[in-house]
Amino acid sequence: MLYHLFSYLDQHYDIWGLGVWKYLTFRMGLAVILSLTISAVFGRRLINALHKLQVSETIRDLGLQGEESKKGTPTMGGLIMLGAILIPTLLLARLNNVYVLLMIAVTILTGLIGFIDDYIKVFKKDKEGLSGRFKIMGQIVVGLVVGLTLYFNPAVVVTTHYKASDVVKNNIDTTHMVAKVIKGETFYVQNEKSLKTTIPFFKFSEFDYNDIPAFFGMSSKWGWVFFVVAVIFLVTAVSNGANITDGIDGLAAGTSAIIGSTLGLFAFVSGNILFADYLNIMYIPYLGELFVFAGAFVGACIGFLWYNSYPAQVFMGDTGSLMLGGVIAALAIIVRKELLIPILCGIFLVENLSVMIQVGYFKYTKKKYGEGRRIFLMSPIHHHYQKKGFHEAKIVTRFWIIGIILAILTVITLKLR
Repeated sequence: MLYHLFSYLDQHYDIWGLGVWKYLTFRMGLAVILSLTISAVFGRRLINALHKLQVSETIRDLGLQGEESKKGTPTMGGLIMLGAILIPTLLLARLNNVYVLLMIAVTILTGLIGFIDDYIKVFKKDKEGLSGRFKIMGQIVVGLVVGLTLYFNPAVVVTTHYKASDVVKNNIDTTHMVAKVIKGETFYVQNEKSLKTTIPFFKFSEFDYNDIPAFFGMSSKWGWVFFVVAVIFLVTAVSNGANITDGIDGLAAGTSAIIGSTLGLFAFVSGNILFADYLNIMYIPYLGELFVFAGAFVGACIGFLWYNSYPAQVFMGDTGSLMLGGVIAALAIIVRKELLIPILCGIFLVENLSVMIQVGYFKYTKKKYGEGRRIFLMSPIHHHYQKKGFHEAKIVTRFWIIGIILAILTVITLKLR
């Protein structure tokens, strides 16, 4: 809103200083500061309100260190992050941008699924919360919104671009291209609908979802169906991964901040034709605006740590954790880096796998030996380390360090290509 207001004033009245609002880096910085402020200032008030309403989740007796001290801690703190993401985005981002609108929708929808789950747990006194099938149905709806929007919206395109020097050197046909001069550099560009995504580590290699039906002898026009199915799977998997990771103070919020920073960087370089050309990656017009959204997202995660770091004064609940995973998955898909999710979201992946391995092995040994056996002392894996006697703060810090290493490795793929 402020972006549109100040852009109008600058265009029609030429007011000194307002031109700075057109710069993504300036608005991203403001988004981070504003989201941090909202988290710190209004977070305290929301925590007090949650205390008065006795909005606390039942802490199960798992025999973990520090379990007793957590009883009575308010939950649904994800509402703090929702406000800290949405308010800066609405104020500072371009609201006529399809990617910004899509991310606002994803944030609200995934937050709503988590809110319903928390509401049932807290106010209906049902420890199981929202039924698993309804939770999955909600995530499928979010996946459909993301997938169908990215395929059918005419503003979602990928630009084929060549430098003027490359056009001459390689004798490229520019009949259907448009010449653009950007910061003194001439490019020939052509927008096209595409279901291509980046294959990490390999130069000039992209995966096209339209190739999947062709592999099965079907028409390539059905590629969008496979794309939407992949989007639904990723949104569901990453959202649940973040939900499982939210088991000790600060782990999910800190990990999400690291991942969000990386995806924000991808959005910035992919939305800038000069950087995209230099790094030999897809140029996606209008994508850079998500840099502002990513700033708000990272600021909200870090701001939430003000109250969620050990010992936590509030838990994010499913309101926050399901939203974090859904937003991360949608961002990765939009910037065409979903094949990097196993690396970038490695913490979420390992947490998910630890539960699957534990449950699968328990069922297998129970069937074979008559008694269930376990690989980990407890799953998800962060509880395994708690059982081994590691302090929560040490576990979280080490997981963050691993997350940073994975993020750096993900960024390095830009040059390794």
